[in-house]
Amino acid sequence: MFRPAFVLQITLAIAAAAPEAVRFNRDIRPILAEQCLSCHGFDAKHRKADLRLDTPEGATAPRDPLPAITPGQPEQSAAWLRILSDDPDEVMPPPEAHRPPLSPQQKELIRTWIAEGARYEPHWAFSPPQSPPVPPDAGHPIDHLLATGIQKAGLSPAPAAPPATLIRRLSLDLTGLPPSPEEVRDFTAAWQANPESAWQALTDRLFASPHFGERWARWWLDQARYADSHGYSIDGPRQIWPYRDWVVNAFNKDLPFDQFTIEQLAGDLLPDASESQRVATGFHRNTQINQEGGIDPEQFRIDSVFDRVATTGTVWLGLSVGCAQCHDHKFDPIPQQEFYELFAFFNQQDEPTLRVHGGNPHLPSLEEELKRLPARQSKPSPKEMSAITEWEQSLDDPARRQLPDPVRKALRTPAAERSPQHWQSLAATAQPDGLTTTGLRRRAEIETELNRMPTTMVLAERSQPRPTHILIKGDFTRPGPAVSPGTPGILPPLQPRGTAPDRLDLARWIVNPANPLTARVIANRIWIACFGRGLVESDNDFGTQGSPPSHPELLDFLATQFTGHHWNFRHVLRLIVSSHAYRQSSRTSPQQRERDPLNASFARQLRLRLDAELVRDHALSASGLLHRTIGGPPVYPPIPDGVMNLGQSRHPWPVSTGPDRYRRGLYTFLFRATPPPSLAVFDAPEGFTTCTRRLRSNTPLQALTLMNDASFVECAQALASIIRTAGITEAFLRCTARTPSDAELAILTPLEPFTAARTLLNMDETITRE
Repeated sequence: MFRPAFVLQITLAIAAAAPEAVRFNRDIRPILAEQCLSCHGFDAKHRKADLRLDTPEGATAPRDPLPAITPGQPEQSAAWLRILSDDPDEVMPPPEAHRPPLSPQQKELIRTWIAEGARYEPHWAFSPPQSPPVPPDAGHPIDHLLATGIQKAGLSPAPAAPPATLIRRLSLDLTGLPPSPEEVRDFTAAWQANPESAWQALTDRLFASPHFGERWARWWLDQARYADSHGYSIDGPRQIWPYRDWVVNAFNKDLPFDQFTIEQLAGDLLPDASESQRVATGFHRNTQINQEGGIDPEQFRIDSVFDRVATTGTVWLGLSVGCAQCHDHKFDPIPQQEFYELFAFFNQQDEPTLRVHGGNPHLPSLEEELKRLPARQSKPSPKEMSAITEWEQSLDDPARRQLPDPVRKALRTPAAERSPQHWQSLAATAQPDGLTTTGLRRRAEIETELNRMPTTMVLAERSQPRPTHILIKGDFTRPGPAVSPGTPGILPPLQPRGTAPDRLDLARWIVNPANPLTARVIANRIWIACFGRGLVESDNDFGTQGSPPSHPELLDFLATQFTGHHWNFRHVLRLIVSSHAYRQSSRTSPQQRERDPLNASFARQLRLRLDAELVRDHALSASGLLHRTIGGPPVYPPIPDGVMNLGQSRHPWPVSTGPDRYRRGLYTFLFRATPPPSLAVFDAPEGFTTCTRRLRSNTPLQALTLMNDASFVECAQALASIIRTAGITEAFLRCTARTPSDAELAILTPLEPFTAARTLLNMDETITRE
């Protein structure tokens, strides 16, 4: 029961200190999202007491004895009275919810908000971004928009980092590779003469580097859940690396982000789609494929579509759309029907394999010629069979692994069970002497040449559309009402080109500047890459359960700059790295650690351990071993013995020799179930699901990897040679971009060169971006 006298006493006690004006989005929505909306939110099916608190209509609706909220009157608001109650049958949140009670500060915020009229605001992320005014004399707009928060924290911006730190920071952030000692010396001299000119020239040079595309492709491939294997328990290899190279090339060509998005989601639907645009649709072929026998293919096709819907929502919209797969979203206004309306866009595709010509004009003509040649007989002649068998028996395991996928598949099939396609693949590759008929020999020659071409996995729209139904509780065996393609009602409406919207319409809707989410989401992730934390901490959840932006005006500024400059990715990145905020020192003072331990104000830079691939890339570069070829098939650097025995199926790992052994981590073959330990230990994602931000752990296994992994041992050996010929100072410069102190030299100089090299590569400073 409510006890008015008790309530009045508590209310007066809490109201003793009058707070500043309360804002719903900033102050109240986070409390409701944490404490109330799982039971009293958007999800009607699971809503308790038919009470909805996420809308003003639901919160103020008449109820017996009182509305949940009576604007201007906390003492006439049942929600407030139940928050204050000490009766376990009345108090909110209830004890069985196992949530911590509201703090006195939270209670005071709610009381004040109700007293001030209980004004609701639209969720910030669903409102269009508004570019804030920046006075012409305000200096850099990013620094201007950060200044208020820094002052409120009682801090001042940190000074600029030294030039050696700055060139290493920018080189690692833009290309993923450290600067050479010569580049450090040249930049330091230029900085001393004219800092701004030197910084501009350095930025231009790094943007023009082909390694820029590699660095930022790795950032995007995490979100694309890229890997070189199918996943699930068998985790067989797949060929999709042309998609990876497409991403590298897209960043190096400075492809506008809207076109970058459209080609990946719907490149095959563009008019006169090019091979490159079809390759781009590999984004949504990065889903897992179950190769086990006895499965229901439709079940796992549906699972792939579920993945595509959820990934699209997370990557571009920053919404947990997948939570509406089985029921209405509990917190965000996304009903289950709208999930399946999105599902309908991705339910209309076949999943072919595309042979990639790479711009060779001769190869399409070969395909046309092949179509005109007489069909190969269903089985080889006895003479052909004998020649193929002799060739097959001559193959050892390494030779088999180098063969194209169709040929390896044919070889794995018993001879009695081989299809005509199997025999064609074998005959084309073996080229047995028995093929004397010029129709047949020419066919074999063409097929051999075509089989040398890489293939990649793509999407292609079906000629006959599938019907799409709501799946009851997400169960593919329980279809419910039919639905048509559509987008969430909380966002601007879709504008289809015709009567039946398709993926191209969806892709264009996602990058329509009227969509309030996409530009904010991507700009926030670029910011994270440069600062280690986001303006929105929950970078994959811009919904009501996510973190509100710490600097909403700055986020909107970056978003409007993004769309206002034709979705130019480099424009946003250049804005960020040209600011004083980016160039600040990462050193902290006691005052900073006390007042802003997490650097929420961005009054300094953060030290960031390098991503897993970059740890090895850095070691290869510092030791002089790095092979800088861009693109091509994946490679197999050394890994510890026994790693490939850990999965259900043992897959070969043919360790690369020559230059391929020393290529960047971007090109290392990635089995989802058994990734190289040097990647896993430094927190690289496996590619099972989209990863929008990597974790950064700190474990003893990392030090052991740097000391003992075969790749790092080889780097240490090469760096030891540099120490013998050029000295310890040169090696130190290669690893850290600075010269060692006298104390450091006193420790390192007496060491045997190999030991000194291992020490340098294992230093925290070496694997950390200051």
